[in-house]
Amino acid sequence: MTAETAAAEPEGEAIGPAPAPGSRRPGGRTARTRAAVRDAVLTGLAEHGYPGLTVEYVAEHSGVHKTTLYRRWGDLEGMLVDALDLAGDDGWTPPDTGTLEGDLRALAHEVTEAFSDAALAAAPTAFIASAFQSQRAADALHAFYAERFGRCEGVVRRAAERGEVPVDTNAGAVVRAVSAPLFMRLFITREPIDARIADQSAAAALAAARAGAFRTHTAATASDAPDSTN
Repeated sequence: MTAETAAAEPEGEAIGPAPAPGSRRPGGRTARTRAAVRDAVLTGLAEHGYPGLTVEYVAEHSGVHKTTLYRRWGDLEGMLVDALDLAGDDGWTPPDTGTLEGDLRALAHEVTEAFSDAALAAAPTAFIASAFQSQRAADALHAFYAERFGRCEGVVRRAAERGEVPVDTNAGAVVRAVSAPLFMRLFITREPIDARIADQSAAAALAAARAGAFRTHTAATASDAPDSTN
Protein backbone atom coordinates (compact mmCIF):
# COMPACT_ATOMS: atom_id res chain seq x y z
CA MET A 1 0.00 0.00 0.00
CA THR A 2 1.38 3.40 -0.96
CA ALA A 3 0.99 6.80 0.62
CA GLU A 4 -1.14 7.96 -2.27
CA THR A 5 -3.80 5.27 -1.69
CA ALA A 6 -3.89 5.40 2.12
CA ALA A 7 -7.14 6.53 3.68
CA ALA A 8 -7.07 9.64 5.83
CA GLU A 9 -7.11 9.19 9.60
CA PRO A 10 -9.86 11.05 11.48
CA GLU A 11 -8.31 13.73 13.63
CA GLY A 12 -9.77 12.51 16.88
CA GLU A 13 -9.29 8.76 16.50
CA ALA A 14 -7.27 7.23 19.33
CA ILE A 15 -5.04 4.58 17.80
CA GLY A 16 -2.23 4.59 20.34
CA PRO A 17 1.49 5.19 20.04
CA ALA A 18 3.69 3.50 17.49
CA PRO A 19 5.22 0.27 18.81
CA ALA A 20 8.80 0.24 19.99
CA PRO A 21 11.35 -0.76 17.33
CA GLY A 22 11.67 -4.52 17.10
CA SER A 23 8.39 -5.24 18.87
CA ARG A 24 5.49 -7.27 17.52
CA ARG A 25 3.90 -5.69 14.47
CA PRO A 26 0.22 -4.71 14.69
CA GLY A 27 -2.12 -5.58 11.86
CA GLY A 28 -5.20 -4.13 10.23
CA ARG A 29 -5.73 -0.39 10.02
CA THR A 30 -2.85 0.39 12.35
CA ALA A 31 -0.45 -1.46 10.05
CA ARG A 32 -1.83 0.38 7.03
CA THR A 33 -1.36 3.71 8.80
CA ARG A 34 2.24 2.89 9.68
CA ALA A 35 2.91 1.78 6.12
CA ALA A 36 1.42 5.00 4.72
CA VAL A 37 3.57 7.11 7.04
CA ARG A 38 6.64 5.05 6.20
CA ASP A 39 6.04 5.54 2.48
CA ALA A 40 5.64 9.28 2.97
CA VAL A 41 8.83 9.49 5.05
CA LEU A 42 10.80 7.51 2.45
CA THR A 43 9.45 9.65 -0.39
CA GLY A 44 10.23 12.84 1.51
CA LEU A 45 13.76 11.71 2.30
CA ALA A 46 14.35 10.83 -1.33
CA GLU A 47 12.99 14.16 -2.57
CA HIS A 48 14.24 16.59 0.08
CA GLY A 49 16.67 14.82 2.38
CA TYR A 50 16.36 14.85 6.16
CA PRO A 51 16.72 18.65 6.58
CA GLY A 52 13.84 19.26 4.16
CA LEU A 53 11.46 16.65 5.57
CA THR A 54 8.56 18.12 7.57
CA VAL A 55 5.55 16.83 9.48
CA GLU A 56 3.36 18.78 7.05
CA TYR A 57 4.90 16.85 4.14
CA VAL A 58 4.30 13.50 5.84
CA ALA A 59 0.71 14.42 6.67
CA GLU A 60 -0.04 15.53 3.11
CA HIS A 61 1.52 12.49 1.44
CA SER A 62 0.30 9.86 3.91
CA GLY A 63 -3.25 11.09 4.35
CA VAL A 64 -2.76 10.93 8.13
CA HIS A 65 -3.75 14.03 10.09
CA LYS A 66 -0.98 15.99 11.81
CA THR A 67 -2.66 15.52 15.19
CA THR A 68 -2.52 11.76 14.75
CA LEU A 69 1.10 11.92 13.64
CA TYR A 70 2.14 13.85 16.73
CA ARG A 71 0.09 11.60 19.03
CA ARG A 72 1.48 8.35 17.63
CA TRP A 73 5.06 9.29 16.76
CA GLY A 74 5.71 12.36 18.88
CA ASP A 75 7.80 14.17 16.31
CA LEU A 76 9.54 13.79 12.96
CA GLU A 77 12.38 11.80 14.50
CA GLY A 78 9.84 9.28 15.80
CA MET A 79 8.46 8.84 12.30
CA LEU A 80 11.95 8.40 10.90
CA VAL A 81 12.86 5.79 13.51
CA ASP A 82 9.64 3.85 12.90
CA ALA A 83 10.12 3.98 9.13
CA LEU A 84 13.60 2.53 9.50
CA ASP A 85 12.28 -0.14 11.86
CA LEU A 86 9.64 -1.12 9.30
CA ALA A 87 12.32 -1.23 6.60
CA GLY A 88 13.82 -4.16 8.48
CA ASP A 89 10.64 -6.19 7.94
CA ASP A 90 11.36 -6.76 4.28
CA GLY A 91 11.84 -10.53 4.48
CA TRP A 92 15.28 -10.24 2.85
CA THR A 93 17.53 -13.28 3.21
CA PRO A 94 21.27 -13.47 2.52
CA PRO A 95 22.56 -15.47 -0.45
CA ASP A 96 23.38 -19.15 -0.26
CA THR A 97 25.53 -20.00 -3.28
CA GLY A 98 27.24 -22.99 -1.71
CA THR A 99 30.60 -21.28 -1.14
CA LEU A 100 31.77 -18.41 1.02
CA GLU A 101 33.36 -16.77 -2.00
CA GLY A 102 30.07 -16.80 -3.87
CA ASP A 103 28.09 -15.57 -0.88
CA LEU A 104 30.43 -12.65 -0.13
CA ARG A 105 30.52 -11.63 -3.77
CA ALA A 106 26.72 -11.71 -3.90
CA LEU A 107 26.49 -9.53 -0.79
CA ALA A 108 28.95 -7.01 -2.22
CA HIS A 109 27.09 -6.88 -5.51
CA GLU A 110 23.76 -6.28 -3.74
CA VAL A 111 25.21 -3.22 -2.00
CA THR A 112 26.73 -1.97 -5.24
CA GLU A 113 23.55 -2.41 -7.24
CA ALA A 114 21.39 -0.75 -4.58
CA PHE A 115 23.55 2.35 -4.32
CA SER A 116 24.38 2.62 -8.03
CA ASP A 117 20.75 3.35 -8.86
CA ALA A 118 20.07 6.98 -7.92
CA ALA A 119 16.36 6.38 -7.37
CA LEU A 120 16.92 3.36 -5.12
CA ALA A 121 19.81 4.97 -3.25
CA ALA A 122 18.10 8.28 -2.41
CA ALA A 123 16.16 7.13 0.67
CA PRO A 124 18.84 4.94 2.30
CA THR A 125 21.43 7.64 1.65
CA ALA A 126 19.19 10.18 3.37
CA PHE A 127 18.69 7.77 6.28
CA ILE A 128 22.44 7.53 6.73
CA ALA A 129 22.83 11.30 6.48
CA SER A 130 20.12 11.80 9.10
CA ALA A 131 22.13 9.73 11.57
CA PHE A 132 24.70 12.53 11.66
CA GLN A 133 22.01 15.02 12.66
CA SER A 134 19.82 13.02 15.03
CA GLN A 135 20.91 10.67 17.82
CA ARG A 136 17.60 8.80 17.63
CA ALA A 137 18.13 8.28 13.91
CA ALA A 138 21.69 7.14 14.59
CA ASP A 139 20.47 4.60 17.16
CA ALA A 140 17.80 3.33 14.76
CA LEU A 141 20.32 3.04 11.92
CA HIS A 142 22.68 1.13 14.21
CA ALA A 143 19.88 -1.27 15.16
CA PHE A 144 18.89 -1.72 11.51
CA TYR A 145 22.38 -2.64 10.36
CA ALA A 146 23.08 -4.79 13.43
CA GLU A 147 19.99 -6.82 12.57
CA ARG A 148 20.85 -6.91 8.86
CA PHE A 149 24.45 -8.01 9.47
CA GLY A 150 23.12 -10.56 11.95
CA ARG A 151 21.16 -12.18 9.14
CA CYS A 152 24.33 -12.31 7.03
CA GLU A 153 26.42 -14.06 9.67
CA GLY A 154 24.92 -17.38 8.64
CA VAL A 155 26.94 -17.38 5.42
CA VAL A 156 30.17 -17.36 7.46
CA ARG A 157 28.97 -19.98 9.94
CA ARG A 158 28.06 -22.28 7.06
CA ALA A 159 31.50 -21.70 5.58
CA ALA A 160 33.13 -22.62 8.89
CA GLU A 161 31.13 -25.84 8.98
CA ARG A 162 32.39 -26.63 5.47
CA GLY A 163 35.97 -25.97 6.57
CA GLU A 164 36.44 -22.89 4.38
CA VAL A 165 37.47 -20.68 7.31
CA PRO A 166 38.59 -21.34 10.91
CA VAL A 167 35.75 -22.47 13.17
CA ASP A 168 36.27 -19.53 15.54
CA THR A 169 35.95 -16.91 12.80
CA ASN A 170 34.01 -13.82 13.88
CA ALA A 171 31.13 -13.98 11.41
CA GLY A 172 30.00 -10.41 12.02
CA ALA A 173 33.45 -9.02 11.36
CA VAL A 174 33.67 -10.84 8.03
CA VAL A 175 30.35 -9.59 6.64
CA ARG A 176 31.14 -6.05 7.79
CA ALA A 177 34.52 -6.25 6.06
CA VAL A 178 32.75 -6.91 2.76
CA SER A 179 30.64 -3.74 2.78
CA ALA A 180 33.02 -1.45 4.68
CA PRO A 181 35.18 -0.52 1.65
CA LEU A 182 32.03 0.11 -0.39
CA PHE A 183 30.51 2.43 2.22
CA MET A 184 33.88 4.14 2.57
CA ARG A 185 33.85 5.04 -1.11
CA LEU A 186 30.16 5.95 -1.13
CA PHE A 187 30.00 8.19 1.93
CA ILE A 188 33.54 9.26 2.86
CA THR A 189 35.70 9.61 -0.25
CA ARG A 190 32.69 9.98 -2.57
CA GLU A 191 34.11 7.63 -5.19
CA PRO A 192 32.02 5.46 -7.51
CA ILE A 193 31.58 1.74 -6.92
CA ASP A 194 30.98 -0.92 -9.52
CA ALA A 195 31.12 -4.68 -10.01
CA ARG A 196 34.91 -4.69 -10.05
CA ILE A 197 35.10 -2.86 -6.73
CA ALA A 198 32.47 -5.20 -5.30
CA ASP A 199 34.51 -8.25 -6.33
CA GLN A 200 37.63 -6.66 -4.85
CA SER A 201 35.94 -6.02 -1.51
CA ALA A 202 34.61 -9.57 -1.33
CA ALA A 203 37.98 -11.06 -2.29
CA ALA A 204 39.80 -9.04 0.37
CA ALA A 205 37.37 -10.11 3.10
CA LEU A 206 37.57 -13.73 1.95
CA ALA A 207 41.38 -13.77 1.93
CA ALA A 208 41.52 -12.24 5.40
CA ALA A 209 38.99 -14.73 6.76
CA ARG A 210 40.84 -17.69 5.28
CA ALA A 211 44.11 -16.40 6.76
CA GLY A 212 42.55 -16.25 10.23
CA ALA A 213 42.46 -12.46 10.51
CA PHE A 214 38.97 -12.58 12.02
CA ARG A 215 39.53 -15.41 14.50
CA THR A 216 38.16 -14.75 17.97
CA HIS A 217 40.36 -17.10 20.02
CA THR A 218 43.76 -16.94 18.36
CA ALA A 219 46.29 -18.23 20.89
CA ALA A 220 49.34 -16.09 21.59
CA THR A 221 52.63 -17.55 20.38
CA ALA A 222 56.03 -17.24 21.92
CA SER A 223 56.88 -14.43 19.54
CA ASP A 224 53.81 -12.53 20.77
CA ALA A 225 55.00 -12.53 24.38
CA PRO A 226 56.76 -9.41 25.69
CA ASP A 227 60.54 -9.56 25.98
CA SER A 228 61.29 -9.86 29.71
CA THR A 229 64.92 -8.90 29.24
CA ASN A 230 64.06 -5.31 28.34
